[in-house]
Amino acid sequence: MKIEPFTIDVPQSEIDALRTRLANTRWAPELDNENWSYGVNGTYLRELMTYWQDGFDWRAQEARMNDFPQFRAEIDGVPIHFIHVRGKGPNPVPIILNHGWPWTFWDFKDIIMALADPAAHGGNPEDAFDVVVPSLPGFAFSGPLPRNGVGYVETASMWVKLMRELGYEKFITHGGDAGAFVSARLGHAHAESVMGVHLSFPILPGVPHDAADPADFTPEERALVEGQERGPGAFLHVLINTFDPQTLAWAMHDSPVGQAAWILLRRRAWSDCHGDVETKFNKDTLLTHLSLYWFTNSFIGSELFCRASGFPQPMALVNDIKPEINVPTAVAILPKDLMYKPRSLVAAHSDLRQWTVFPSGGHFGAAEEPKLMIEDIRSFVRPLRRG
Repeated sequence: MKIEPFTIDVPQSEIDALRTRLANTRWAPELDNENWSYGVNGTYLRELMTYWQDGFDWRAQEARMNDFPQFRAEIDGVPIHFIHVRGKGPNPVPIILNHGWPWTFWDFKDIIMALADPAAHGGNPEDAFDVVVPSLPGFAFSGPLPRNGVGYVETASMWVKLMRELGYEKFITHGGDAGAFVSARLGHAHAESVMGVHLSFPILPGVPHDAADPADFTPEERALVEGQERGPGAFLHVLINTFDPQTLAWAMHDSPVGQAAWILLRRRAWSDCHGDVETKFNKDTLLTHLSLYWFTNSFIGSELFCRASGFPQPMALVNDIKPEINVPTAVAILPKDLMYKPRSLVAAHSDLRQWTVFPSGGHFGAAEEPKLMIEDIRSFVRPLRRG
């Protein structure tokens, strides 16, 4: 495996072309949508797109990303982009952070250095990690995909190869959304390479997503599920991404406004923002994610990852080892996330060592609640460091 340094450097012509497209937007008519009940509200979308065209400084955000050491490698014929920060402490533990959809690697920007250099962020140097943050295959700079059929199963296998190439025989894996599938798969199919699995989305190998019996929920857990307020369209994207990805991609790759609306809706609806998306993601953050999708032409790649993963089917088992995640496991529950499983069910199918219900937060885990996530990961790994 050849690993090469990588620097983000979008050609100025691409930035200028985006601004031209934004200036020439053909806006759709809109009626009675002030409360977003029909989808993304046009007033806010126009405001955000105007800022993307005239106020957003991509070069400044590009420079922030380039402050992190980044690399590219080819694994099993697939180009993979990743951040790799060596920890500062007496015995850093390797950890790989796996994002979801429609996330990017940049959703971990606020926890990377605190995990790698805890002393510089008010922590104990004994909690240091070597931090690896890849872009999932097909996402951002991990593309373009050379073939179909690269989902979380193939990704888990590639991550073992990547971590070994970096010198790590065993490592911690964290993930939310699609990244939780990668992490759970690692803990099930590649347990020999995994010290522990930390999830912010309770994925269990071999267990249907609706497997929980109502009697399995404690009163507190039942109240949490009822408070998630999932609308009927919460999982619409799964069907489209799985069964009609290319049709949607023709529109999304031609219109930055269309692509922005599709992703923005999920950022607002799935985060714990109480209807105001900028309480969790300011304009610069939103537009950095949108720009990463746009400049890398990777929207279709992200959809193809979902298709290859077979969402929403449960994770297939590859062995009969019990529990199915047979390594130390931690689950961080964010109250406004899209899915919840009772603790008793998770404990029956994993070596559950830590269960934390956060007081706030939604589907974007570490991006919404970085301080809580940092401490949850640290507390889970502390006893594992001792052997």
